[in-house]
Amino acid sequence: MSLRPTPTKRVIKVLSKIGFKVARQRGSHLILKHPDGRLTVVPIHAGEDIGRGLLLKIIKDAKMSKEQFLKLLEDT
Repeated sequence: MSLRPTPTKRVIKVLSKIGFKVARQRGSHLILKHPDGRLTVVPIHAGEDIGRGLLLKIIKDAKMSKEQFLKLLEDT
């Protein structure tokens, strides 16, 4: 399975599964924080999916592999 544009809600669910919690929101940007200090920002725009490039950035911020992310994404 390859990385494809993904709805925002599914990305947030995957991040929640690995321990990220909503820290705050500024405008259309949701800031998620992990208890160990990792941070990532997820944009929330109605009707738009998160593209491949930004997904890779979010995966990198979360310090997980693309394969781990895709496996968790399948389970949601």
